[in-house]
Amino acid sequence: MTAEMGEKTPLDMLARLKARDGSPFLTEEAFAAGERLAEDFNRALMQPRISASLEPRLETRGRFAAPSAMSDTAIDARRRVARALKAVGPELADIALDFCCFMKGLEQIERERQWPVRSAKLMVRTALLALARHYAPPPAKTGIRGWGAEGYRPEILAFFAEE
Repeated sequence: MTAEMGEKTPLDMLARLKARDGSPFLTEEAFAAGERLAEDFNRALMQPRISASLEPRLETRGRFAAPSAMSDTAIDARRRVARALKAVGPELADIALDFCCFMKGLEQIERERQWPVRSAKLMVRTALLALARHYAPPPAKTGIRGWGAEGYRPEILAFFAEE
């Protein structure tokens, strides 16, 4: 996902990085998961306001749009964001939000959290992989699974046998 006016997002820049063996640093699934979270976040109208509010009453002002004033699309997107962040867990949810939704770069995340240099790259990748697992869980095992042991079914021929 590209930001306004052709700027690259931190997610786009991280996706261009290569691992030591030359493979992409982020999997396609992790990149898509980060984009999906950002799209849902924007669709949910969760971005804080930057400008002053001209609404006359304090009760109607809020950091986010009031649920009664939101469309069904925004409400559904807000639920998807909440489910995704819950699936990622409290340890990684704020990192995913900062990186994917608030467009904070790796250096800014490290500086704000007072982390060592280059540590945010690994934490962001971990958060994105957890998001990818939430959005595309591993396929369920298919096929018929039986619960009975060998010989648990009665023999039909035994009912018709003559004594």
